[in-house]
Amino acid sequence: MTKALVPQHVGVLGGGRMGAGIAHAFCLAGSRVVVVERDAEAASAALSRVVKSLETSVAKGATTESLAELSDRISVGTDYAAFGSTELAIEAVPEDLALKTRALQEIEQNLSDTAWLASNTSSISIDLLASHLSRPAQFCGMHFFNPVPASRLVEIVVSAAGDPALTEHARAWVSGLAKTAIVVKDSPGFASSRLGLALGLEAIRMLEEGVASAEDIDAAMVLGYQHPIGPLKLTDIVGLDVRLGIAEYLASTLGATFEPPALLRTMVSEGHLGRKTGQGFYTWPDA
Repeated sequence: MTKALVPQHVGVLGGGRMGAGIAHAFCLAGSRVVVVERDAEAASAALSRVVKSLETSVAKGATTESLAELSDRISVGTDYAAFGSTELAIEAVPEDLALKTRALQEIEQNLSDTAWLASNTSSISIDLLASHLSRPAQFCGMHFFNPVPASRLVEIVVSAAGDPALTEHARAWVSGLAKTAIVVKDSPGFASSRLGLALGLEAIRMLEEGVASAEDIDAAMVLGYQHPIGPLKLTDIVGLDVRLGIAEYLASTLGATFEPPALLRTMVSEGHLGRKTGQGFYTWPDA
């Protein structure tokens, strides 16, 4: 039942943490997935990332299929022509407007006339990205959350030029992934990033001002407001560099509320990006 809802063939551009997670989710739901990366080394790393994630799902009993069966539905490469046979292609490259624009244009040039295209952007205007495409009606935002396999939410972002049928397709795909969709109109930061970042930046300002320790700021939200994780630890998991990029974009579009704190800029410049580097607001010894 679930597997009938997802496209038979899905393409993902970018095999980092988010792209690999998206590939994992669709593969687990029954899709054949191709991941396209910038070079052979990155493609090999992406494949290892996806297979390791699938292995975890098998070990946890999240699927009745074997790792071999799941792995057979995953392929990686470096040629955009691989998107030609996909019904849905999802861009999952870093949060940079110029980079995403180029990536989406290259994907679109290789898609069939009936294929759908989506961006995993967490903050960049879908209308703006759509304005650079030849077929904006077939494009939307599909914002997945980190870690994708465990997250239950996907934010569908609708552009002014989007085909209403795409929104309904996207809802079905998300349901097929055993996740829940929310639909928002295009606006800087959408719903999730705008709210989440506002909390995260204020937590960083409080730490910067010496109001409380990182642990105590996080405990206030976990124990007092029943958040599953505190805003500073979540920033470590998302990546301080990622949060900085989103903050800079939202500050330019929504105003000073989202101006990045000096502490965030300093930590990024020093390479303390959170879990992926082993050090952020917390120390991550297994990074």
